[in-house]
Amino acid sequence: MSDSVQPRSPEALRHHYEVERELAARLRASTRAERTSLFGLLYGELFERVPDHPRHTRKGSEAARRRGVQAQMRLLQGTLQPGQVLVEFAPGDGWLSNAAAATASEVYSIDISDQRDLSTPPLANVHHRVYDGYHVDLPDACADVVFSYQFLEHLHPDDVAPHFEVVNRLLKPGGCYVFDTPHRYTGPHDISRFFTDQLDCFHFQEWTHREMRRLLRLHGFGAAHVFRMGQPQQGLFNVLVDGLEWLLQPLPHRLRRRLCGRLFPSVSMVAVKDSVP
Repeated sequence: MSDSVQPRSPEALRHHYEVERELAARLRASTRAERTSLFGLLYGELFERVPDHPRHTRKGSEAARRRGVQAQMRLLQGTLQPGQVLVEFAPGDGWLSNAAAATASEVYSIDISDQRDLSTPPLANVHHRVYDGYHVDLPDACADVVFSYQFLEHLHPDDVAPHFEVVNRLLKPGGCYVFDTPHRYTGPHDISRFFTDQLDCFHFQEWTHREMRRLLRLHGFGAAHVFRMGQPQQGLFNVLVDGLEWLLQPLPHRLRRRLCGRLFPSVSMVAVKDSVP
């Protein structure tokens, strides 16, 4: 099956942008109680009203999906060890959870709805949990590794802290949160980028590495290593990344975005939970 995706017309992009901006405004103005159900409903409405949404058009390419899983597994290699327990947030079709199950003893996939691809038999050590965005029915310190990919940017600003608190609760002391989220300097990374420099669609925030480190420290994570060149980088490399971000920060956004395309496609990090509370 071909990996190609037909380019979208300016009219289709504009329609997508207007619909997503409308729905994002509703979500942005919602209360925590409303978001327990509203998040899933609004995404469902988006996919219904935007039939050419990339979430639909990209599903047809099995080869592309396999490459995506391989890229995500590279983020986990060296951190997830045989026999460990993995918790994945926003697993989508579940392909990554299934791939990780070959290494992990147990995989718990946590999502606001069940979007799994059920074309293959479920694996005995993969357990799917649907949650309300806040409460995860798993015991404290049950996970060696927590993983999320292109997920954090979708959290409502008021839900960022609760998410990191849940991750901290689930991780064993010394456990790792491995994640990848778009970098602010090269954004917006959602449909907004075709029309504005502002995040006014379903990416509610995008971070730099420095901003993410500060957030992680607030929620009980000590070391946070940039993932580059196939592994988490130690020491000086992290200092260089933070310094480069600091130097580029004053530049106009569009110039900075052009300069940073290869430098900062995303914030990929391995954050280690403090061993002592």
